[in-house]
Amino acid sequence: MIEKHKQSHEKLSFALLGYRTTIRTLTGASPYMLVYGTEAVIPAEVEIPSLRIIQEAELDNAEWVKSLYKQLALIDGKRMNVVCHGQLYQNRMSRDFNKRVKPRQFILGQLVLMKIFPHQDEAKGKFSPNWQGPYMVHRVLTRGALILTEMDGEVWPKPINSDALKRYYV
Repeated sequence: MIEKHKQSHEKLSFALLGYRTTIRTLTGASPYMLVYGTEAVIPAEVEIPSLRIIQEAELDNAEWVKSLYKQLALIDGKRMNVVCHGQLYQNRMSRDFNKRVKPRQFILGQLVLMKIFPHQDEAKGKFSPNWQGPYMVHRVLTRGALILTEMDGEVWPKPINSDALKRYYV
């Protein structure tokens, strides 16, 4: 029994490596088989044997099911490794990015300038200013959001992200 399993395992490994196998009858032969004398083995079949590869290796059903379960377990292990490596990579990238981030702390009544973005009407060309203001900080919200007031006391209805602001020095 062990000898038979060993022989079938050897047959499977030769089939997986793409060694030439011959089919004794010409019925059902593919054009590739007729030209080159062997069936083509695609790279995916090397990792996960297809039914054709298993039939060429002449495995019985129980051995085929065992090899299939083994391949599925191998795929799950590889998938978990990829997920873990992806998470480690993301953590490393965010840590490296956050090293360079300098948090901006604003207090009530502080004067700030607001960045003019290209989609705003104030951005009229290459030589237009990049900042507008000054504005006064009316309220400090969570996660870096601020509510500003104009210099005449008019309060803005929408909060502004602190990334678009910088301190105005008088």
